[in-house]
Amino acid sequence: MKAWTEENAALPAVIERNERIVREGFWRKLRRMIGKIPFAEDLLAAYFCARDPSTPLMARATLIGAVAYFVVPIDAIPDALALIGFTDAA
Repeated sequence: MKAWTEENAALPAVIERNERIVREGFWRKLRRMIGKIPFAEDLLAAYFCARDPSTPLMARATLIGAVAYFVVPIDAIPDALALIGFTDAA
């Protein structure tokens, strides 16, 4: 277990917010985008790994954050734009 620091003090609230975002929008967004994204298999693996209670907390937090980023509808460049849509994710 990591020691408490100012940097990780907000982590539970951030994880909870990201989990809510994923819970409310993941499957709907995935169904809409499944044929347009080249990383669907990796996204599903991240989703299920993040939901596994045996995954360490920091790994779960990172995975949930990544999946929440996929779900959030506000994006600098729409993901559906061929070739450039996912470039802002780097």
